[in-house]
Amino acid sequence: LTVMSMSMYARRFGLVAVSGSVYVGAVYLGLQLYGGDRNRADQNKEAVSENRVKSYVFDPRRTDTFQKIAYAYDDQIEKDELVMGINLLRRALLYFHAKGEILEVGAGTGRNLGYYPSSVEKVVVTDSSDKMLERAKEKLSDMSKKEKGKYVVMEADAANLSFPDNSFDTIVDTFGLCSFDDPVAVLRELQRVCKPDGKILLLEHGRSKTYEGLTGYLDKHAERHAKNWGCCWNRDIDKIVESSGIKLEKLNNWHFGTTYYIVCKPGN
Repeated sequence: LTVMSMSMYARRFGLVAVSGSVYVGAVYLGLQLYGGDRNRADQNKEAVSENRVKSYVFDPRRTDTFQKIAYAYDDQIEKDELVMGINLLRRALLYFHAKGEILEVGAGTGRNLGYYPSSVEKVVVTDSSDKMLERAKEKLSDMSKKEKGKYVVMEADAANLSFPDNSFDTIVDTFGLCSFDDPVAVLRELQRVCKPDGKILLLEHGRSKTYEGLTGYLDKHAERHAKNWGCCWNRDIDKIVESSGIKLEKLNNWHFGTTYYIVCKPGN
């Protein structure tokens, strides 16, 4: 990297730090706009019969939710990500660490497309929702023939991939651990298909270990958020990563400890 490019990223990360001061407001506003019925905000579970209670946090059919929200997803979260500097974190994670042949899981609508460095050889973009992937394909159609030629889009279960062991130089998951039914199983599967000297890049959100009030807010509204977005935004990312046996190389927290920027390697 040149001194100029490093200086540019330093300035941009300064903006991310400043934007953290408005994170709580962004979370609150997003919840009010997209959280659903306000009169039910404090309800943690929705009764589906006299003897059964449905928990959206533990509901295994999250792909159904993603299918429903696919075409409105980008429009609804674009402003929040811009305010919080998420796009800069995506770009930095990929610019500094992604190389070679890459697998992205939980890719959704392809919000990382365009952030991969030109030096990468191939990017396999996967998700369990074909509707989400349709949006990703639309974005690829706007790229030049040379640029989009590096991408392959396919439907896949991140916990049960069809690729052989040691297939990829880099594996990417951004904001997926909140949505996978078994995030620990996913991380173990990612280690299987990652080359021993490769990297696993994670950008996630979850519980804050430093601001209990904020984590309490996430806990209080976890059911409603999961119902509307298929996302469990209060998961313990530290515990998930540790339980998977993955080898941690770098961990930075943003937005009062709720955003996790992680660089890993496959564990032994």
